[in-house]
Amino acid sequence: MVAEDAALLRAGLVGMLERFGHTVLAAVGDAPSLLAAVAEHDPDIVVTDVRMPPGFTDEGLRAAVALRSERPTLAVLVLSQVVGQTFAAELLDSGRGAGVGYLLKDRVGEVTEFVDAVERVAAGGTAIDPEVVRQLLGHHRAPLQRLTAREREVLALMAEGRSNAAIAARMSVGEAAVAKHIGNILAKLDLPPADTDHRRVLAVLAYLRG
Repeated sequence: MVAEDAALLRAGLVGMLERFGHTVLAAVGDAPSLLAAVAEHDPDIVVTDVRMPPGFTDEGLRAAVALRSERPTLAVLVLSQVVGQTFAAELLDSGRGAGVGYLLKDRVGEVTEFVDAVERVAAGGTAIDPEVVRQLLGHHRAPLQRLTAREREVLALMAEGRSNAAIAARMSVGEAAVAKHIGNILAKLDLPPADTDHRRVLAVLAYLRG
């Protein structure tokens, strides 16, 4: 399900997703239509803009939060022109946590990365834009002073939704080293271990939101 008021971008999103083998059940241009379309089609994931008609403020986000309140397992990926920390926090707090993403629209231009994010969120994972992560980290400096620079780097990649293998590849280290860093991070931030990647990431993001 795609919700985007700009017709050209909406068509582009639909074409991009279909090109990678996904079925778009509906593509709408305003928040009321999004709510109605989800009720009718029961999609696996909603990709929606934050600002849409009728008010062009945060209608898309409000619709996404309302949908996850009614359907806690519905995956939602929100797109925004700018980093809105309040927007990101509300979205992350919605539903049961799994299957949630917040990306800047610039990320849509990186086709493979964007489609990977859609698929990761649809599967119950997370996809948080690196710039959003950076700002979340920047607003919680005091507790994070316990971490080394390397651990902060790992934390940022964790928050983006990267797996241990992906973090290891990005940092050119072994997975054992990444696992050790993550263990240290969770211990220093007083976060309990989690069995799945998205729960681990959401635990970290919950801490960063304070």
